[in-house]
Amino acid sequence: MKSYRIYLAGVLGAVTAFSVLVFAQAPAAPAQGGRAGGAPAPMPMSFFITSVPIGDGANFGGLAGADAHCQKLASAVGRGGATWRAYLSTQGPGGVNARDRIGAGPWVNALGRVVASNLNELHGDTLDQARHGNRLNKVTSVTEKGAVITGAGDMPNYHDIITGTQTDGRAYTDGQDHTCSNYTSSADIEPIARGAQPPAAPPAPAPGVQLGHHDRVGNNSGSWNSAHGTRGCSQRNVMAGGGNGLIYCFAVTP
Repeated sequence: MKSYRIYLAGVLGAVTAFSVLVFAQAPAAPAQGGRAGGAPAPMPMSFFITSVPIGDGANFGGLAGADAHCQKLASAVGRGGATWRAYLSTQGPGGVNARDRIGAGPWVNALGRVVASNLNELHGDTLDQARHGNRLNKVTSVTEKGAVITGAGDMPNYHDIITGTQTDGRAYTDGQDHTCSNYTSSADIEPIARGAQPPAAPPAPAPGVQLGHHDRVGNNSGSWNSAHGTRGCSQRNVMAGGGNGLIYCFAVTP
C-alpha cells in the first residue's frame, strides 16, 4: 500500500510538471486591441518643430512652401502619409488663421506624448484652459526626430518660432505686417546703430514676423505662439532675438 502511494505521488508530480512546462511555453493570447497587456497602440506623431530652417528668414515661398517644408521633414521620418500644415496665419484679403489649418486634435509629439487635446486647450480659449495651459514646453516641443531645441540660457538660443499669429491663433488685423508679406519676404532691416542719431521723422513700420517661444520663457507672457515680433524678415533678422527661422508643424487631424 505504501509503495502504491509513493507511485501515485510520482505520477501526479510528473503530470503537474508537464502542465507547467506546456503553459509556460504557450504564446500569450493578445489582449483586446491586439496588444499584449491591454496597452493601447501608441498614437503616431502629429506635431513637431522643424529641425532645420528654410534658411531665408521668414520667406518660405508662402504658406504652400511652409507646408511643403513640414511635409518633407515628416516624410523623412516615416510620417509622410499624413497631411502636414505649418502653424502660420496670413493677413489681408483671403487671410487665414493658424488655428483653422490644423484640424481638431489631439496632437502627439515624436516621443508619443500628447501636447494638446484640442484647439481650445491648445490656445487657452476658456479661463480654466488658459490657467492650466497646454502641454507645450521645451521638453515636449521637440523636432520630428524627437530632439530638444535649445532655448533661453542655452548657446545658441533658438526658442523663437515663426507663427505670424496672435495668442488665440488668429491673424492680426491692425494693418501692420506681422507675416513678412505672408511669408514671401526676406527683407533685411538694418537696426539703428547704438549712439546713432535717429531720423527726424518716425520711420515707417518695418516689415516683420510674429514669433512664439517654444520654451515658454521671456516677454512676460511666455507665449508659445505670440511672444514678440521681429524687425525685418531676413535670416539675420529672425535670428536676432534668439531664433533660427523654425516653425511649428501639425498633422491635420479629424
